[in-house]
Amino acid sequence: MPKMKTKRAAAKRFRATGAGHFKHARKGKRHNLSNKSRRRKRPLGGMKLVHASDEPRVQRMMPYA
Repeated sequence: MPKMKTKRAAAKRFRATGAGHFKHARKGKRHNLSNKSRRRKRPLGGMKLVHASDEPRVQRMMPYA
């Protein structure tokens, strides 16, 4: 049986946690930042866990994560 390939687009967007979950960067911090309040931009810098219903899909895209 050949090795499974990792979807490279997913590998660039998601990181696995030690518990086997996945985290991703938040949207909305690329451009038009002058229109957004400081309060709105502050939490956008961190990472967020992938929702439980999306985890199986991400796991299939990244079989070795």
